[in-house]
Amino acid sequence: MPSTPGTETKRSRAGTARPALAAATALGLVAAVAGCGGGQAAAGGAATVVVAIATDPGTLSPTTALASTALAMNAFAYDTLVHLGADGSLIPGVAEKWSSTSHSARFTLRSGVTCQDGSALTATDVAAEYNHIADPRNQSPMRGISVPVTAVAKADEATRTVTVTTTKPAPFLVQMTRLLPLVCKESLAKPAALAKATNGSGPYRLTEAVPGDHYTYVKRDDYSWGPGGATAADLPGKLLFKVVANESTAANLLMAGQINLTAVNGADGERLDAARVPSRSIEMLFGQFLFNEAAGHPTAETAVRKALVAVLDLQQLGNVAIGGRGKPATGIGETGPTPCTGDSVTGNLPAHDPAQAAAALTAAGWAKRDGTWTKDGRPLTVRLTYPTAQGPQVAAAIELAVQRWTSFGVSASARPTDSASTVSTLSGGDWEAAWAPIAVNLPDQLTQFYDGPPPPRGNNFGAVDNPDYRRLAAQAAARPGASGCALWNAADAALVKRADVVPFVNRPARYYGKGVTFQVDGGGIVPSSLRRSAG
Repeated sequence: MPSTPGTETKRSRAGTARPALAAATALGLVAAVAGCGGGQAAAGGAATVVVAIATDPGTLSPTTALASTALAMNAFAYDTLVHLGADGSLIPGVAEKWSSTSHSARFTLRSGVTCQDGSALTATDVAAEYNHIADPRNQSPMRGISVPVTAVAKADEATRTVTVTTTKPAPFLVQMTRLLPLVCKESLAKPAALAKATNGSGPYRLTEAVPGDHYTYVKRDDYSWGPGGATAADLPGKLLFKVVANESTAANLLMAGQINLTAVNGADGERLDAARVPSRSIEMLFGQFLFNEAAGHPTAETAVRKALVAVLDLQQLGNVAIGGRGKPATGIGETGPTPCTGDSVTGNLPAHDPAQAAAALTAAGWAKRDGTWTKDGRPLTVRLTYPTAQGPQVAAAIELAVQRWTSFGVSASARPTDSASTVSTLSGGDWEAAWAPIAVNLPDQLTQFYDGPPPPRGNNFGAVDNPDYRRLAAQAAARPGASGCALWNAADAALVKRADVVPFVNRPARYYGKGVTFQVDGGGIVPSSLRRSAG
């Protein structure tokens, strides 16, 4: 959606949708939402809904949280300036109207928006959050994702307006705000205090946090500024986010009537389909490898990365990871509805050809001795990191990749991590390859992961340095909105051609429900759409 000047009209809350998650790096798809118990449902205000999450979210601090589970949970406690309609259009949230160019945006806030403690959410609060995230000293991972890296915000309380300007082009400046959870100003100075608490403008507040077990949220009855004017009137009175690590267990509980909705993306989905359990889904990138190109790692060499890819049958790998329910990837993480579509993957990845892989390594100075590829006396060693929360099928795909590399002569090993520690593992740099899908709505949000500084100063986990990507992305960023899409697609393709990133399979993120009604987008359940129903 181009960030052209204008004011959006309101739409019915039934048609609203929440943005796909930014920075859901190798963390799995988000929370499954479940209604509590079977039998007759309670009315909206009295109902309790249990949200089954595959892993603990880790920190919930909205300016630092990067795990997909945390982002999904925070959407229930923190509102945003604008939202995305089901047709891809922008609709009002905390901002009742806005205008924008590629270097600025002006938002007029609704009156009467409050934080959970009853204090008003002011233009000064919103401007302070922009400036806090944009300040590199605060090391917020949301810099460049929800807030342009060169953003400066100013507030005018008399007109309830926030004006954001940038020195560098920000072609999707308004769309980025859908990923900016609005925090009350007093919390910015102590973000750690929100690791297991909330103080936001959303429809729910966190009342109890028991890490590793459950998180309880209670509805704010005064909430009336949701997407398109949605209110709290019909929302469930309480949400209980409960850690349920096993997908088969969740499916069993759903079939038994003990929960009402869960995300099931593995083989258990077949029996739910056979039982005609209603479901909603959205297609997302699921299988993608990222390589560590920092100095000292063999994967810093383009020839090594391409050889590692060529050894693998990516179609077979995708089928194992998803049980044949996926489709070949066509992008590197932009999840619809997105302003830029196109295929930046097909024809750009190295073909499955182990013989060519061996020839390429040999040409790059590697030699195979005693069955192992070596160079300068060092074996070709690859540690493949992956998130265990993705389930046993992904673990099987990882095992297959390690087997193929080992048979080829690579000293390969798998390194499982839980979702909460995946980002810290990648940031630590002690890895060569990672199962690391990233889901965003806007192509310029990807530049944080494939350009710029590596951790701790940035989110370029793989220390990627691709001149073609940098050049094309800069050209694309200078064009407003969708007018730069051809250049954004070319920039993405430059990463794939050099095997900086290897996207290979998409899958539908599928949510099955009984006794609840809801809508989904790339971030999971749309908070304003959740209703308890009979069943």
